[in-house]
Formats: sequence, structure tokens, C-alpha cells
Amino acid sequence: MAQLNVALFGYLPSEITVKALAGILEAIDAVGGKASIEKSFKESVVLFQETALNALLAPLDTFSKQEEVHSETSLFVSFGGDGTMLKAITYIKDSGIPLVGVNTGRLGFLSTIDVAAVQKVITDFVAGQYTIEERTMVGLYSDTSIKAFEEVSVALNEITVSRKDTTAMITVATYLDGEYLTSYWADGLIIATPTGSTGYSLSCGGPVMAPGTNSLILTPIAPHNLNARPLIIADHTEIRLVVSGREPQHLVSLDSRIASIDNGTELLIKKAPYTLK
Repeated sequence: MAQLNVALFGYLPSEITVKALAGILEAIDAVGGKASIEKSFKESVVLFQETALNALLAPLDTFSKQEEVHSETSLFVSFGGDGTMLKAITYIKDSGIPLVGVNTGRLGFLSTIDVAAVQKVITDFVAGQYTIEERTMVGLYSDTSIKAFEEVSVALNEITVSRKDTTAMITVATYLDGEYLTSYWADGLIIATPTGSTGYSLSCGGPVMAPGTNSLILTPIAPHNLNARPLIIADHTEIRLVVSGREPQHLVSLDSRIASIDNGTELLIKKAPYTLK
């Protein structure tokens, strides 16, 4: 097996994060591996002034965007909750690097590794005692440039359109593979993946789907019409949305990233050409 190369990422580190990071760095060193770390994460951890940990951090290469992540990276480790793991996707994109989450945050649907087992992540990976699970992602495409999504226009959980600066509902004209479906009169509409079925969509009454299901979910947010229920569609379906409303703009979010765009902008949402491992 080639030398182990691990990329490390976290957000708003805590004492628990510091402990977990020290443990994984010791495990990487014990198997003769190499590590790199996201620049802002390293700077935040150094502020805890843990002498032994800082000594381990000092020689590590840093990265601040996907292009700076080593091409030979074997594993990407996220420290935090599910939100941190979703942020980690922006550094992985279509590289195929496997992602694992160490839960030092609050929610752990995706970040399932306990801090006490952090060293086992490395030993099991080196020993080949793991399985890789591929998760469907959704991509956003538009003829209008959306700056917030220029670098990464895919989401693991969901893509959402919602109202902005108003309590009034918006109208979301929805087309599936070019055929008109309906116009949702609601606070917004969620396009969720099987992974995202346990997130925002679930809170709005959507179903829970197994991660390997080849489907997407359309879940309206607080719809006006009682018959506007969540809809499951095949994941090869192309979804076209056009939003109208009282305000000139509405919000579009890809997981935790959000942008304001003009009403009337045509949005194409479809399964991303690559998966997250």
C-alpha cells in the first residue's frame, strides 16, 4: 500500500476537537503516514496553546481550497458535526477522496465516528478494514452566474429555494424532464437526496429514504395547498424551477451555502455526475 496521506478539516474547534486531532495525528505518525490540514482550522487549533499538539501541527502542509489538497490524499477527515462535514465537500468536489466524519459537534447523522475511536479510523483504514459507501449528490445549473456557487455547485443533502425579505409565500413553477408538474405556492421547495432525507426535508414532512435509493425528494416548505405533498422521483430526472413572488429576489441554498438571486431566473437541478465516498 502507498504511503497514507490524510487531509484534516474542522470548523470552530473545541477542547474535544483538540483531543481528537491529537489522537489522529499520533495514529498517522505511528503508521508512517503524512497529514495536511486546512489553514484556518490549524490557526484556530493553535490558539488552544497545547504544546504537544502544536509541535505535531508545525510541520504540516496546509490547504485553503481544493486545488491545494494533495492529489495523493488517501483519506479526508472532518472534525465537528454534520454541518462541518457538509463544508468539507467543498474541498473534495470530484476528487474521489473518501470522507469520514469524527463527531465533535452536535448532530451526528453523517459524522458517526466517536472521539474515543478516532485512532481506530487510521488503523482500520491502513488494514483495509472498511467499506466505501457512495452517496448521490445534486447539482445546480443556471445560465445566470451565481458567485456563491461558482467553485462548488453541488450539494450532498439538498438544494432549496425559499422566500427572502417577506412573510408572503413564493410561487415555484416546477418542471420534470421538460414537462410541467405544478406551481408550489409555499415558503419554498426542497430538492433532497437520500442522504438529505433525514435533514431539512424530514422537518418539513418528507420521507426517510435509505442512502442507496436511486431517488430524489421534492418537499414543499409550508405549502398553502393541502394536496401539495412530498414527491419521490427517479434521480435521473432533470428538475427545472422558476420562482416568482412579491419581492424581487429569493434565496437558493446548497446545503449550508446560500445566495440571493433574481426572481424569474431559471434553475436546473439534476443528479451530480459524481458521488461522494
